Amino acid sequence: MAIAAVALGAVVIEKHLTLNRDMEGPDHRASLEPPEFASLVRAVRNVEAGLGDGIKKPAPSEIPTRVIARRSIVARWDIDKNKRLSPDCLAVKRPGSGIPPEFIDMLVGMKTKRVIGADEMISWQDLEWTGEDNE
Repeated sequence: MAIAAVALGAVVIEKHLTLNRDMEGPDHRASLEPPEFASLVRAVRNVEAGLGDGIKKPAPSEIPTRVIARRSIVARWDIDKNKRLSPDCLAVKRPGSGIPPEFIDMLVGMKTKRVIGADEMISWQDLEWTGEDNE
């Protein structure tokens, strides 16, 4: 239960330690012997490591695949030059080296500076803000 308590946020646990459970006294039978106590400490440290520091960040092994795993805004079909973008002409696909999906609403209403091919990643340089309402 001490390990579960740490997993749920406990920062202090109490465990009694004995050299031998057969010793006389009220606490020895319910106490941990040194190898068991060492095992408990290892398990608690593993839980603490697994919980991390609470800051969401990629593991070093995840960094190279981050661009591949993320997505970018692309043209759903060929979009002519000087066309105003609408939600239906935009899609989100891999890889993630272009404009992230969270900016898709910002792109709606902008005009294209060039022809953008189907499935081609859209970049900020491809677009111009017309100053008109974005809806």
